Amino acid sequence: MFKTLSTLIVGANARAEDRVRDAFAIELIDQKIREAEASLKAAKATLASLIQRQRSENAQRSSLQRRISDLTGRATEALEAKNEDMALQAAEAIAQMENELKLRDETCARLEQKVMRLRNSIENGHRRIIDLKQGAIQARAVRREQDIQMKMGSISQTSATEEAEELIARVLGKDDPFEQSQIVAEINRDLNQGGIIDRMADAGYGDPTRATAQDVLNRLKTKK
Repeated sequence: MFKTLSTLIVGANARAEDRVRDAFAIELIDQKIREAEASLKAAKATLASLIQRQRSENAQRSSLQRRISDLTGRATEALEAKNEDMALQAAEAIAQMENELKLRDETCARLEQKVMRLRNSIENGHRRIIDLKQGAIQARAVRREQDIQMKMGSISQTSATEEAEELIARVLGKDDPFEQSQIVAEINRDLNQGGIIDRMADAGYGDPTRATAQDVLNRLKTKK
């Protein structure tokens, strides 16, 4: 029983975490990009330090090589002059400098490898951050589109919208009161037998019961 409850709690927490991640996905993306940029900045600082150390080692190695070359020449001159004591002292110094040079060569080789690996890592990280920023732009556009769709869906489902549509339908569906009054007047005339008289007068049987446009036009012509 306890194991079942633990499993349900773990599942509920996972679903809650997924909902939070979905709700704040854009914010989380921006935060991860900032973290990646901070890591890249730290890596660049480390690379700069390594390059600085590499240059210093190379400078010291070059200086040591020049000293070995110079002292070798002096030891050769001492041997030619049969001064073996000075030549021996020079040889001991040259041996120490050669041992130091070997260590510096190894150090420079290791530094060169570290610089190369870190430089490649920084270049890859830089490209990935560019891709992340492009993805973030696309994610924001998709989120805006989703928000608009959700708002449009909520508008179409609100009771206020339905009431407005119903009122518009009622207004458009109502009968024209002026037309209705004309129809009532026609009905009344028919009930009073006025309608048949008007129709016969319009047909030319008997005196006209009402003025027509032709009557007005004829009257105007006679006044000329």
